[in-house]
Amino acid sequence: MIVGRHAEQSRIHRLVADAKNGRSRSLVLRGEAGIGKTALLDHAESVAGGMRVLRVVGIESEAEVAYAALQLMFVRDLGRLDALPGAQAEALRAVFGASSVAVERMLPGAATLSLLSELAGDRPLLCLLDDAQWFDQSSIDALLFAVRRLHADPVAVLFAARDGERPFPAPGVESLTLPRLGAADSARLAAATAALPGDVTDRILAESGGNPLAIVELAAHAAETPAVPAPVAPLPATGRLEEHFRGQVRALAEPARTVLLLAAADHGSALPTLAAAAAELGAGVGDFEPAERSRLVQVSADGVAFRHPLIRAAAYQEAPFARRVAAHRALARVLAGPRDADRRAWHLAAAAGGPDEAAADGLEQVARRATGRGAAAAAARALDRAAQLTGPPSLRGRRLIAAARAAYDAGQLDRAAELAAAGAELTDALGEVAEAGWIRAQVAYERTSPAEASRLALEAAAPVLATEPERAVSILAEATWCARDAADPALLRRCADRLRSIPRGPAPLIDGLAGFADLLCGDIAGAVGPMRRVVRAAGHGDGGATVERLSAAFMGLLIGEDEAAAALLDAQVAELRSRGELGWLPYAQEPLVLAQLATGRIRDADGNVAEAMALAEELGLELEVVVLSAMAAWLAAARGASAGAERLAMRVLGDSRRHGMAGAQANWALGLVHLMRGDPRRALERLEGACDGPPGRDVTVRAIPDQVEAAVRVGDTERAVRFLPALTDWARCTASPVASALLLRAQALLDDGGAAGTRFAEALAAGPCGPYDGARTRLVFGEWLRRHRRPTAAKEQLVEAYRTFDRIGAHGWLLRVRAELAALGEPAPDDADAAGAGGLTPQELQVVRRAARGLSNREIAAELFLSPRTVGHHLYKAYPKLGVRRRAELGQLDL
Repeated sequence: MIVGRHAEQSRIHRLVADAKNGRSRSLVLRGEAGIGKTALLDHAESVAGGMRVLRVVGIESEAEVAYAALQLMFVRDLGRLDALPGAQAEALRAVFGASSVAVERMLPGAATLSLLSELAGDRPLLCLLDDAQWFDQSSIDALLFAVRRLHADPVAVLFAARDGERPFPAPGVESLTLPRLGAADSARLAAATAALPGDVTDRILAESGGNPLAIVELAAHAAETPAVPAPVAPLPATGRLEEHFRGQVRALAEPARTVLLLAAADHGSALPTLAAAAAELGAGVGDFEPAERSRLVQVSADGVAFRHPLIRAAAYQEAPFARRVAAHRALARVLAGPRDADRRAWHLAAAAGGPDEAAADGLEQVARRATGRGAAAAAARALDRAAQLTGPPSLRGRRLIAAARAAYDAGQLDRAAELAAAGAELTDALGEVAEAGWIRAQVAYERTSPAEASRLALEAAAPVLATEPERAVSILAEATWCARDAADPALLRRCADRLRSIPRGPAPLIDGLAGFADLLCGDIAGAVGPMRRVVRAAGHGDGGATVERLSAAFMGLLIGEDEAAAALLDAQVAELRSRGELGWLPYAQEPLVLAQLATGRIRDADGNVAEAMALAEELGLELEVVVLSAMAAWLAAARGASAGAERLAMRVLGDSRRHGMAGAQANWALGLVHLMRGDPRRALERLEGACDGPPGRDVTVRAIPDQVEAAVRVGDTERAVRFLPALTDWARCTASPVASALLLRAQALLDDGGAAGTRFAEALAAGPCGPYDGARTRLVFGEWLRRHRRPTAAKEQLVEAYRTFDRIGAHGWLLRVRAELAALGEPAPDDADAAGAGGLTPQELQVVRRAARGLSNREIAAELFLSPRTVGHHLYKAYPKLGVRRRAELGQLDL
């Protein structure tokens, strides 16, 4: 019987009904122990007629065992793994111990998404996940990743999480906190439980505080013990319940308390395991009988189930410390099989009263296995506990630093910094000191500023310059990129000097990175050659690891080799998708978006920046979200979504952490918004903010033509030429057609005489510079031609600009082109974007383009980390916008 939960039951009815109708829904029920969360899960199951139901209860003793909850959830469905994409199926096999393949951290989440969608193929699926606060972190990460991406699947997911010492954050999932019952509902529940005298009922209602379980337990106890209890000191409802259950445990004989302790210490163990451990302590499974009679537990062939988690807590806490240690040791002895190695190690750790190398070594092995399965959070906890059990300071320091790396990989950045700092104080090993410093630098990038991250990375590399040159280069590469993001020339020079001080190592990459730093400090001439060699080597497949290939692509963008950089990044992102390495995707998509901006692939960039921002938020990469937000602001401006562009840009500029590159990009976006609105004075202020940085900076040079245009429009020639030398040097030293075209446009804008027309034409003929920049040049060329009374030539340039802007999705410029055409007495083209691709959302476009290439829904889902049904839903919505009826027609469209 559920009393006083009408609104909550209605919410659950809607959730279940939506899932039955193909709309996925999820909800977290929150509240104190005994508040009625499990009763609402029971209610959900009772109204789930025709649905497949998966029900799992979190087990406290398995909260540190990687993927324990996920295994409980899918143990009966392992035969369905063959239906999943290959990498995802292999990841879940590894998670469940059936494969030894190494697993990337986020891949089990993608596999969980696919498996939930697969299980909902026959009939709608209801997942009831109770005591979620006791789920291991790896399972939580996988489930939340999946739940946030279920859209068009008939799946409902209902979590129940108890308030208390172990939080269950679930960003992106709605929560419903259950309040205590009011006086009337409390009285109704007490009366339904037992017929009691009024004064007894009043005492129960006062002591229970509206907690349903407390009302039921105290009323039942009062019915069995008619005497009115003496007044007691007031306790919170949960505390009153705990004391009530502890009293019931204390009333049992010693053997019964022993077997209850074992069941509580390893909740979820099979009955034979508990029987063997009980025998070690002089008890047996028959000793559960008194506890069964008292309705504390229910014993079956599957194991022992406590009636409520508070009873399990009472059974454990009521035992003296020595008895708890003995119970954990007994359980460790009987958990002898290889599949029980993690549980055995945690029991040995729980039994340790001080330094214990055997227990610490066991936990280190737990961490190694967890890392192989992509369970970084589980590895971090195991290594942290192993360090606590370690005696020698140097060994404790090594384990703390290893725990810090695992915590960083798990997205626990603040904890990673704490562990790294603690570990560094205990070790003198150069490699470990460097690793600790590197972790602190990586955390500082997200939590403090790129400048601080660069300084910490420079310090971290120092101990290993001579002994581990390749490691030093990797750390210094990050130091250099952070200095670039900070737009700090002094830091960049330090990075270049430190790179050149490495006695031996990968010379081309060292030279390229040092050149990159030099370029950003203004020494373009000496930097281009080494950087170009790195780009060319990467283009021939000699780019090395992911970070080295991303470095090469960034270098390509800086020297105007946009197409080469875009090709490198397209291949890198595709490879990361195929391997399921979601953790790297935001870092790879950041330069990919820049490359797509440079090459005019605005719609592609839209999809990538949205996906990268979502992943970065899930991974806790706060500053990466800021960087991507700046790019999203530029894209919004180009699309004509000026309000969105301003909101994103101001959020970036308002961030307290100094990020020079993101700030420059945000100012550029605001400058474009004002240019489109015909407000060149405000545009000039913002564009000067974008250009006022290191002369070789990519945003600086690419924004200069816009700054020149704004200055010319306000009639300020002095400000118009302020940044032109930087653009001139960039074009001269790189010999890039892109740079030459941008320079010629800027020069044409400055020369309103007869030479301007020649320069505009030369800019268009300079070579491939991307459709966006080509259309921008055609727009200002058309405006110049109209002012010089050449209407036919002006119309030709303006119509081509209009069609290009519309085709690539740069709709922000269409109003200005229409105004110019209207001044000529000409209408805007009426056949632009005939396919309607401009009306697609970024994700719809990603899906449609893959479908046009012939990929199946399952293949698209695997690439984009969606469910196949969600892919089908996007296609269903896209077809009317595109004016097509069938999948086969997509290949005929210009997407």
